Amino acid sequence: MSDTQNKGFVLNKALGYFKNKGVDVMAFDDIYPEGHQSGVSILMHGKRVATNGDVRIEQTPGQWQPLPKATERKLDEEGNAIVTSLHYPDMTRHLTGFNPMIYTDLELDYTVSLKGEGDKMIVTVDLAKPISEDYFGKLCFNMELFPGDLFGKPWIMDGKQGIFPRQPNGPTQEMPTNYDKTAGVKPLDNVPHANREILSGDNKGYNPMIADDIIAAPYCVGKRFTVRPDDKYSRFTVESKGTDLKLYDGRMNHNNGWFTISCDLPLNTTEKAVEWVITPNVVDEWIYKPVVQTSQVGYHTEQPKVAIIELDKRDTERKDVVLYKITENGEVEVKRGKGAEWGQFLRYDYLKFDFSDVKEEALYKVVYGDSESSVIRIAPDIYDRGVWQPVLEYFLPVQMCHMRVNEKYRVWHDLCHDDDATMAPVGLNHIDGYAQGDSTLCKIKPGEVVPGLNVGGWHDAGDFDLRVESQAGESYILSLAYEAFNVDYDVTSIDQAKKITEIHQPDGKNDILQQIEHGALTVVGAYRALGRLYRGIICRDVRQYVLLGDPAAMTDGIKDGKDDRWVFTENNPPRELTTAAELAAVSRALKGFNDDMSEGALTAAKELFDVTVVADDRARAAKVHAAVELLLTTGCETYKAFLLENVDFITANMNRLGWIIARGVKAIDDAAFIEKIRAAMVELKKEMDELSAETPYGIPYRPHIWGAGWQIQALGFQYYFLHKAFPEIFDPDMVYNALNFVLGCHPGTNTASFAS
Repeated sequence: MSDTQNKGFVLNKALGYFKNKGVDVMAFDDIYPEGHQSGVSILMHGKRVATNGDVRIEQTPGQWQPLPKATERKLDEEGNAIVTSLHYPDMTRHLTGFNPMIYTDLELDYTVSLKGEGDKMIVTVDLAKPISEDYFGKLCFNMELFPGDLFGKPWIMDGKQGIFPRQPNGPTQEMPTNYDKTAGVKPLDNVPHANREILSGDNKGYNPMIADDIIAAPYCVGKRFTVRPDDKYSRFTVESKGTDLKLYDGRMNHNNGWFTISCDLPLNTTEKAVEWVITPNVVDEWIYKPVVQTSQVGYHTEQPKVAIIELDKRDTERKDVVLYKITENGEVEVKRGKGAEWGQFLRYDYLKFDFSDVKEEALYKVVYGDSESSVIRIAPDIYDRGVWQPVLEYFLPVQMCHMRVNEKYRVWHDLCHDDDATMAPVGLNHIDGYAQGDSTLCKIKPGEVVPGLNVGGWHDAGDFDLRVESQAGESYILSLAYEAFNVDYDVTSIDQAKKITEIHQPDGKNDILQQIEHGALTVVGAYRALGRLYRGIICRDVRQYVLLGDPAAMTDGIKDGKDDRWVFTENNPPRELTTAAELAAVSRALKGFNDDMSEGALTAAKELFDVTVVADDRARAAKVHAAVELLLTTGCETYKAFLLENVDFITANMNRLGWIIARGVKAIDDAAFIEKIRAAMVELKKEMDELSAETPYGIPYRPHIWGAGWQIQALGFQYYFLHKAFPEIFDPDMVYNALNFVLGCHPGTNTASFAS
């Protein structure tokens, strides 16, 4: 149905959600409630204003609280409705899985119906049976509001007014705790499970797992709540036909909590236990303002330069795209033209404007109507300073574990985790993917201190654990960069003996080699102490895990087993063999810089290659990776022979092994082998071109939840080796496309760079 015919919210079955001009309303279209992406969601005039509309057991849940399991989602085009069936508990997540949750004894089946009626959306919750008195006042229907867009903005509840505060404010109120209802819920049999007391801190104080017993008192209570009455583009009203609406502040208990509109589920009710009438304000004339997307850094004079213009699908007008040079005296037009029509992607139309022929060193901006890009440079030295260098100058030094990190007047963090580490208990499913099997897989027993682990490593993003794939993987990337580009950069002092890092204080040593060494210290050190790789090192409970601020405050620095982090082991052949590949490259980089670490990395890589059992294709692919890097490091015929024997497997798995074998073809130097690989490379290029053609950005991009930037950076990194080995097959464009995407040329109004 076109917008001219549209008389309100109409379900578009092809899209899977409701549209009314510039307002979209979705129901369980996304699957990541922990990231505030699920349930009933409202997008108004280009912004997501509300999300996670669903039944919860807390008024202000965080990412650790129990979630329902969706069992069915029906699109009823004739009835103009989406009906989703859900169930508590989800036993596949109770005390098990990547991040276990603690479920209560609640058994609940229910449906959430979202129905369009003219300019209103009707949300109805029907229960299979009435709720018990034990859950009255706790079971509720919530909808979350993003705080960052609401600070200092107004609301109205039943004629009373208020302002969304920048910080969560008291008073608090006590609630019946859910924790008392969890003790009797047994986890599934025959799966590793977590320890309820360890996860929760045994209810002896604040813990994110059970942060429901003390919450912020509601800011207001009533039947009709209006968000942003001052802004026609964000204004919407929620009216409850049943129990009162309450506005809570989820940030009181959870750093990543949001504002929550909530109503309690009533007793003795099944049909229409919740009925909300949501009325978003639809601005008829609104059209998504075009967004001009470019690299935030700019472009080398000789590289391709393409701006992407993102448009509303309803926007049929096409304006000229203009490139201006910015001079001392103002702007000068350099190039003008119509953007090339690309078509539809995600929720938008796209144009492309190619200005690759512009090579004069200067400042520029791209303008489309009233929209313009950030100011960009075109210069031959564009990447010489302040682009990749801040990774070595700031990011990696600040992330360094087991160090005090200073920068002139500032202490980024004090010496941290100097009490690492104690062997984790056996038979434990922990958090963040850490699990210990029935054995420690080494001579060290649970609870014993593992010597030599208080060195090296970088903290994970925001949660401070050290995972083997992060440590060895980052060392590997740095090693390959060092080899490929002869990186020699020194702006940091790193003293491993004193455990002090001084940012912007050169010490006469190559920073990239010092960082490779820092990664090797933890991986090789753990290998020597355990006789095998570690899974990683992580804190003991969720209260520690969510710590923000100085990581030195996470533990007391005393090796006494009281609060020391745990080290986990695992039997994981694909990861072990991938780490072997990475350590082989680390060995090459550190030779002559730290020969002890170089030899230790190579010894571990060889032993892992020899002893790791290959039981599936993932492990076999990882062993190919290890063979390539060991061949490059040692020149040993054993690794060459392995690759020759596995040529058919390699050519059948080029989508994951192509870039790896591209690194080794010259060292293999076998005509028949290279010819088979070359033929497979041609097919790989076709596959990559087909995927890249799905997006206007010239790269494969199928966004799923979060973290897509990792895959795109990996794509550019891996494609570089394909181009270097087979330039006649792989042109360099995808390297530039991936780079530009990471540096700001990506979907949405936020064109910020992903890089430091």
